[in-house]
Order: sequence, then C-alpha cells, then structure tokens
Amino acid sequence: MCTSGITVLSDIQLGSYILPNRIVMAPMTRNRAGPGNAPTALNVEYYAQRASAGLIVTEASQISPEGVGYPATPGIYSAEQISGWRQVTEAVHDRGGRIFLQLWHVGRISHPAMLPNGILPVAPSAIKPAGHARTDAGHQDFVTPRALDLAEIPAIVEQYRHGARNAMDAGFDGVEIHGANGYLLDQFLRDGTNHRADAYGGSLENRARLMLEVVAAVCSVWDGHRVGIRLSPLQPYNDMYDSNPEMTFTYMVEQLNPFGLAYLHIAETGKERPGVAGPPFDLKLLRQCRKGLLIVNGEYDLATANAALADGDADMVAFGRLFLANPDLPLRFSRRTQLNTPDPATFYGGNQHGYTDYPFSDTQG
Repeated sequence: MCTSGITVLSDIQLGSYILPNRIVMAPMTRNRAGPGNAPTALNVEYYAQRASAGLIVTEASQISPEGVGYPATPGIYSAEQISGWRQVTEAVHDRGGRIFLQLWHVGRISHPAMLPNGILPVAPSAIKPAGHARTDAGHQDFVTPRALDLAEIPAIVEQYRHGARNAMDAGFDGVEIHGANGYLLDQFLRDGTNHRADAYGGSLENRARLMLEVVAAVCSVWDGHRVGIRLSPLQPYNDMYDSNPEMTFTYMVEQLNPFGLAYLHIAETGKERPGVAGPPFDLKLLRQCRKGLLIVNGEYDLATANAALADGDADMVAFGRLFLANPDLPLRFSRRTQLNTPDPATFYGGNQHGYTDYPFSDTQG
C-alpha cells in the first residue's frame, strides 16, 4: 500500500486526538527521578522541551515497589509520584503536547537490593537471566527469581489497573502498556522464559493470558482508544528467546485487535541479529495482522521514517536517541537542519548535562 504524500510532518488522528505530526518520542529510561522514585522539576523541563512531538510516551514507570528494576526510575504507585507526574503533564499540555505514560513491571530483571525488604524478583518461572542488574551499589549478577504463584497473579493485574488509574489522576492523555524488552509481560508471553504448567503457561493461549488480562484491566480504566501497547518480537535484550516468534506475536496482535487500542507500538530491535532471540520473520507481517494504527521504532532517521510511512508500513514513527539529543526534533526535520549528536555517556543517570542542555536549533550559531 502506498500512501504517497504522507510524511512524519503530516497530521494524524489518534483516537479522539488530532496530532500535528507523526513523530513519537519513544519511551527512554533516563534514571533521573528524585527521592521516592518521583518526577522532579528537572523531569518537567525535559518533557516540556519535547512537547512538539505528535505524541510523547514517557520512560517506563513501575506500577509497584516490587516492579522496580533500576535506580532512579519513576513510578506511578504513590501520591508523590502522581503529583510529580502531574507537573509534567501540565507543562506538556501548556505547550500544546500530548503525553502517554508507559506502565511497567520488570519481573525478573531486578535484584533484591532494589526491592522492598530484599525480596526476590518475581517471574513466570524460576529461571535466572544471564547478565547483571544495575543497582545503587553498582552492577550485581542477576539472581534466580521466584515464580509467581497462581493465586498471586490477580494482584499483578490489579497493580496495572491501579497504575492506569493513577496515570489518569496525574493528567495523562493515555497510557502505554510495556509488553516488550524482556520485562514481566514479555517474560510470560515468550516460551524461553515461561515454563509454567498452569493456566498461564504451556500453550500460546495460556502464555498470552496475563498480557491480555492486563490490557482488559487497563481498558476498564481508560477507553481503548487511549491505550497503546509495546511489543518487541525479536528483542534478545534481557536474555529473551522464543521458539516461534512469528506464531507468538501474530497471535498476540490478533488477540489485541478487539480491544480497539489507540496503537500497537513495535520495537524492531533484534531484526539486525537474526536468530538470536528466535527464528527471524518479517515484522511487516504484524502490519497485516494489526487492525488499527501502528507505530514503529528502530533506528529510523528522517528518510527511512518517511519511506516507512509512504510505503504504508507504519502510521507513526518513534524516535529515541534522536529525540533525546534534539528537543525540537520536529522543527529540525521540517527545516532539514543539522541534528545534535547524542552523548551515550549521559544516557543513564546524572544531572541536567545530556538531559536538558541539548541546544535548540534556534539557539545555535
């Protein structure tokens, strides 16, 4: 399908919203939340600077203290966090932007040093991931997580519902469910991490059950057209694998269609490393399965993003590091001006340097 004339600067309807462009600020962990994992004035400035995006999706925000996996990441379970996020949404709205909160539980990708009372991380199965956790005390080897009991799973679903309700109280325009990158919902979906033998494991239908229950819970708080979901079918990050990702993810996308979600957000990371996270397949197949708006994310630049839109492979394109380093990215794209270069040394943690001090094009010489 060719949609000639459509570019990243074309407007688009997202649910009940008319967005001025098709540029999404991708969710990016920046590890700069304040005490109590609450957003601060520094976070307010960061998001407000980038309000010209068609849509901002916030950094992943944990739905409970047990869902924390990294230092200084914001949450959405306490009054202080809601208040901090409300200041963010008000600042973005004052500049005409739209912003969704990403709901997150890391599952096994944590460490007792990060969790209340030093408890074990939870997961679908007691399988230790390769690699190490980033804690306040530095890198520590991952531990073997505790498999969730069947009776505990409804409480996890309720945490997502509660996080969605808190996001509404904080003034967000919608929420995105984080079902990607090797975190809890992804761990249940893929058979490399889910070895359960109950109603949440074994068959594909069972492995998809938790994600679909979470979607239903979130949609009981928000209308479906204000809920998105992010999947990463070929992502090997966090020691992930699936024996048949084509079958797994086409099934999941088909099961999501009846919810009438605002969008499906596909992280394409891993397609450049075929076979690492499972047998490769053409991610364009998910476009055929999806009934509704599709966002893609995967090292796009202006030319490749416009090509994806013109070819009908996507409806919007999410930019991560380019938006991190260029707070006025839509303006730079419209003027085809030079882009700032991202500084990887400042991606995670720190202060305003590499966070809110990237220059705008109008302030450069």
